Amino acid sequence: MNIELPPLVALLLFPGGLFLLSAGTVYEWADRKLVARFQNRIGPRWFQPVADVVKLLAKEEIVPDGVNPVLFHGLPVVALVGTLTAALYVPMAGIAPSYSFTGDLIVTLYLLSLMTLSMGLAGANTLDRFSLIGATRALTQLFSYEAPFLMALLGPAIAAGSWQISQVDAYAQGHWWLVLTQPVGFLVALVGLMGKLELPPFDSPEAETEIVAGPMTEYSGRGWALFRIGRDVELLVGLTLMAAFYLGGLANPIEFMLKTGGLLLVTAALQSLFCRLRIDQTVGMWWRIGILLALAQLFLLVFMR
Repeated sequence: MNIELPPLVALLLFPGGLFLLSAGTVYEWADRKLVARFQNRIGPRWFQPVADVVKLLAKEEIVPDGVNPVLFHGLPVVALVGTLTAALYVPMAGIAPSYSFTGDLIVTLYLLSLMTLSMGLAGANTLDRFSLIGATRALTQLFSYEAPFLMALLGPAIAAGSWQISQVDAYAQGHWWLVLTQPVGFLVALVGLMGKLELPPFDSPEAETEIVAGPMTEYSGRGWALFRIGRDVELLVGLTLMAAFYLGGLANPIEFMLKTGGLLLVTAALQSLFCRLRIDQTVGMWWRIGILLALAQLFLLVFMR
């Protein structure tokens, strides 16, 4: 049974609001630390993500020439708000979602897409060539993983007979882990999540050795900080969705930490194992393979019902 909290507490403090911001930085640190250890490095200290955000918030934000200032300042806010809103509908920390309604799975997936869309528009809003290249890559890559990721999460929804996240989570708690019955969907969802987060090997939009920081090249100060916090929250929400759907649901905070931590360990290992893919490799290969695998699983589920 999920634990019920007063709506205002759930929205502002836990499991929303302050919890999301702090937990997002913790998961960012854990991801960076794990990748470093896999690569035989020490990695950052525990306070490094917080120190980075504080430093960025304290820096002057320079608005480059030739940009729309409304979009330049507004897009980071939209990206962060989208991810924070998406977290309201998932069983964060094993607690019942702050809000829930029929079809909230589709709304949550679209809200998670706002991060990539905002970053793409932010890069296209500037005149810098590195930003434009990064924006083009980000928006192009969006089409290669968004559809497979959506269809991979629809597999557990079809098995549960509902597109409401809380009901799918409840179904997963009372049955075998769906990663055992839908392993293909789990693999597609995991790769799709890494693509959404632009983690290696899908980090060509922000390839620092090629195009500086991609669509974020012209950003400094709080704009970059908001994008970074939004990405941390998106990581947390994505891991929570996958654990709730494929790893037997999230009934309490202990399950939440263990299952999302295990998924984070897997993604960190994959980041260390593979080198960066070119954008044409990501789009050409994953669009064909991922979409076909996800469709095959959906057809199989429909015929077996």
